[in-house]
Amino acid sequence: MEDQLIVDLFFERSEKAISELANKYGKRCKALSVKILGSEEDAEECVNDAYLAAWNNIPPEHPAFLGAYVARITRNLSLSKVRADLALKRKSEYDVCVEELEEVLRSKENVEDAILTGELKGAINHFLEKQEKTDRIIFVNRYWFCKNANEIAKEIGQSTNYVNVRLHRLKERLQKYLKAEELIG
Repeated sequence: MEDQLIVDLFFERSEKAISELANKYGKRCKALSVKILGSEEDAEECVNDAYLAAWNNIPPEHPAFLGAYVARITRNLSLSKVRADLALKRKSEYDVCVEELEEVLRSKENVEDAILTGELKGAINHFLEKQEKTDRIIFVNRYWFCKNANEIAKEIGQSTNYVNVRLHRLKERLQKYLKAEELIG
């Protein structure tokens, strides 16, 4: 079913909206949440909470890109759960991604807090706009969707070594760029 039709179901307050949303984007959202949380059960809970949030927010919101909208909700809920679980010292793929970026940023600030600030986010987006398409795909898959090098390699039809080398070079270029912009020391 087309996104606009699903959104229309939300506006009609039809319960079918949730089932259609789940059919179209459920697997993708769950995979994203599992990557962040490292737990199928927790991911399922976050995805269900994302459906509820969509139900509560549409209307009045009218997302142009429903898949991105529900993925963002799922990701934010999953990250909130990770933060809540940090006291339990669970290690997920998200933690590994953040640690990798900490090496690049080497900032006095907490990397998660820095990423959420508009200035750093804008600089990273500007940096990515200047990169080759393959590098952008690799970067976003690693640091937004928390995929490992093997998964990215399969997705883009390259070797794991190729992905690891590109990620290493990307991180070096990002660090150099952020230093030039005086966003890191």
